[in-house]
Amino acid sequence: MENLRSEPKTKSMADPQIRLNQMLTKLKEQDCRITPQRLAVLKILAGSKGHPGVEQIYEQVRKDFPTTSLATVYKTLTLMKEIGEVLEIGFPEGSNRYDGNKPYPHPHLICVKCKEIIDPDLATLSDMTQELEQDTDFRILNHRLDFFGICPRCRKKK
Repeated sequence: MENLRSEPKTKSMADPQIRLNQMLTKLKEQDCRITPQRLAVLKILAGSKGHPGVEQIYEQVRKDFPTTSLATVYKTLTLMKEIGEVLEIGFPEGSNRYDGNKPYPHPHLICVKCKEIIDPDLATLSDMTQELEQDTDFRILNHRLDFFGICPRCRKKK
């Protein structure tokens, strides 16, 4: 199964309602149920300006659905990953984060102090992927490019 998706040329992903509708359409195409709890998770992902962790999503969903289990959030995230609508950013310590706005491979800037994740705009990444395929004869299915450093806010706190 090929996971690599090129970055859309439109900026429609920035609008939470458009992004939510895209995710719902994909779920309907897959004949998946859209429960109120699942819809709440999708709204959080579509409206998030950052990269929330499962605990953050869980706490937000519980505000409207107090009986929702952590397993429900995990299952929804797993399903959305499987259908290519959420990008999981995994870390060795298990504090995975999720990107519902850009569900395709793209680079991240990660602050080693506060753990903030930023999506830089690098137009040359798709060129680099194509160049790697041509130079190595690999068929690249997916990629991950993370830059670790200290964000401006944390540098000011010194």
